[in-house]
Amino acid sequence: MAEQVATNITWHDGTVTRDERKAVLKQKGCTVWFTGLSGSGKSTIAVALEQVLFQRGHVAYRLDGDNIRMGLNKNLGFSAEDRAENIRRIGEVCKLFADSCVITLSSFISPYREDRDQARSLHADGDIDFIECYVECPLEVAEERDPKGLYKKARAGEIKGFTGIDDPYEEPESAELVINTAECSLEESVQAVLDCLEARGLLKAD
Repeated sequence: MAEQVATNITWHDGTVTRDERKAVLKQKGCTVWFTGLSGSGKSTIAVALEQVLFQRGHVAYRLDGDNIRMGLNKNLGFSAEDRAENIRRIGEVCKLFADSCVITLSSFISPYREDRDQARSLHADGDIDFIECYVECPLEVAEERDPKGLYKKARAGEIKGFTGIDDPYEEPESAELVINTAECSLEESVQAVLDCLEARGLLKAD
């Protein structure tokens, strides 16, 4: 966990409560944390899910690993330390979005269990729902898809520390949802997340 460096600072509470936001938006905020290998389908599911939620009248927002690294986390690389800081920052951002009653869709490889657990704890401390969705996919399938050509570069030695090749991916031990994209279609994957949200009272069933 990052150490507090700044001093002489005070948390300022507002006068609008989470329940009041919930009443206006007619939904409860949460974070759906998609984790899995590169090419497993995290972003694909998140994009499709965001569209379905929007069509149903829900306020949802997608936070994608590559997109965040182009702005907020543009100063971070792929060392273990930088990856941990990458996930720490996005965990904080997800918490803020979810606290505002937005259904937050986070799609990051987030390979280390400890980093994901810290994001979970951060939400728990704020009494905010956190749903870890492990987008499971055999390495050989993800490597065959290789939509960005990254596995090919990693195998050629052009990329060092690539998750699944020469850096580990630590599978979740108690994810709320597991979706195997080698076996499930995109439509089935999206429906599985919707079913999970509905079962937790975060959506109104159609």
